[in-house]
Amino acid sequence: MKTMSASEASRAFSAVLDQAERGETIVITRGGRRVATISGAPNGNWAAFCAALDDQEPAVDSDFERDVVSVHDDPMLGEDPWRSG
Repeated sequence: MKTMSASEASRAFSAVLDQAERGETIVITRGGRRVATISGAPNGNWAAFCAALDDQEPAVDSDFERDVVSVHDDPMLGEDPWRSG
């Protein structure tokens, strides 16, 4: 895990993002205190999301499930943002 000050991260933000994309975690400090971490975003898709919901204990209630499906099926979204490519 790499640590850098906020000003260092600001000056080298593109490089910080490259490191996070490679799987590194960067701790950002301000005045010597930890204020943030930057790490890569997980890959996910609709099927993985649905499987995660199915595994919830207690089970996800039907209102939440209906809301998620309605957003997913919204024609205004265009292309499925959860689709893995």
